[in-house]
Amino acid sequence: MEVGFLGLGIMGKAMATNLLRHGFKVTVWNRTLSKCEELVQYGASVGETPATVVKKCKYTIAMLSDPSAALSIVFDKDGVLDHINGKGYIDMSTVDADTSSKISEAIKAKGGYFLEAPVSGSKKPAEDGQLVILAAGDKALYDEALPAFDILGKKSFFLGEVGNGAKMKLVVNMIMGSMMNAFSEGLTLAERSGLNPATLLDVLDLGAISNGMFKLKGPTMLQNSYSPAFPLKHQQKDMRLALALGDENAVSMPIAAAANEAFKKARSLGLGDLDFSAVHETYKAPDHSS
Repeated sequence: MEVGFLGLGIMGKAMATNLLRHGFKVTVWNRTLSKCEELVQYGASVGETPATVVKKCKYTIAMLSDPSAALSIVFDKDGVLDHINGKGYIDMSTVDADTSSKISEAIKAKGGYFLEAPVSGSKKPAEDGQLVILAAGDKALYDEALPAFDILGKKSFFLGEVGNGAKMKLVVNMIMGSMMNAFSEGLTLAERSGLNPATLLDVLDLGAISNGMFKLKGPTMLQNSYSPAFPLKHQQKDMRLALALGDENAVSMPIAAAANEAFKKARSLGLGDLDFSAVHETYKAPDHSS
């Protein structure tokens, strides 16, 4: 089975590599073509444009950074739409439901099949094939892609109509972003009030709010180490999209709104390309009250 893969960033590269290691034939494309070379050594072929990849493969997966990238790869010249008739397109990027719907409608109008399938999990789960896949759209395409999803993730959910995958993913990332801010405040408060923050990590891990994120991120945050598993600029984009979803549904979200402001502040301090846990730095800055 020949599968296409568009977008070889932190996530896409890990995911495409997994498919290759498990015997899939994969044709890759990336805006910066040099990123494809690393996958060629694992046996990937390279497509010159998204259109070439789609033409060659039964279905094509995309993993892009944001709504504008997700839209341009579909609608631009030599984009996905050129050869989508009779083919499947699976967008695993994190976007808003409107973006997913736009892409879905365009693909269906051209005779293609569409599935949105954003993932919960960042760099390490992507490398280990331990993502959680939140799919919605064409059920037949979902069933066809399950062998690939089983390699990429530990569990796949089919959530019904297009838009539901995007919404579920935004709700998850909104909770995650809010938790990361509460966690950062706690670590800073412990330290400033004379406690050992490493001991706080041990105490948290033994209680009811023990969770994988605190366990994974806590030790690196205490070392001021923010190597990007999930870049902060993308976390802030997801907070913004989740807040917009709240607007649409008249849901008051004061905690998420405050967390979004903290991530924006971190971006203004030049931390956007670091891991989202770098929001911790904004709490350490003496001018946090301003």
